[in-house]
Amino acid sequence: MFAPSVTAGILKASDLAGYRSGDVFIRRSMHVPQKPNAVRDAMPALMDMLREKEAAVRVVLGHFIFVYIHPYMDGNGRMGRFLMNSMMASGGYPWLVVPVEHRTAYMEALEAASVDGDIVPFSKFLAGFVGKK
Repeated sequence: MFAPSVTAGILKASDLAGYRSGDVFIRRSMHVPQKPNAVRDAMPALMDMLREKEAAVRVVLGHFIFVYIHPYMDGNGRMGRFLMNSMMASGGYPWLVVPVEHRTAYMEALEAASVDGDIVPFSKFLAGFVGKK
């Protein structure tokens, strides 16, 4: 999955092991992820949150907090969406793929959560695609 990035010289193969050791920036976002030394402290808090009993809370916050922390050099969005879907499955919700035509709204909702501290647009965005089985 990450071989093209390594081949193109965007990533070093060593960047794919463990949490990131350098700063990362998100294209077209005002959110600046935590410094690398803060990632190791933030990840246990994420894992604690994933023990939340209410699946809908795990879905929204699990995805959001993961991409907010941005623990890896690459693939954080894909991993965040996979985590979101794992939480959805654990709560009896169907798998969700964000359609390409809704990507801008998805990114704007994440931006509102991470930059403005307003999780409501992201919650509503996800809820618009989901129906309990």
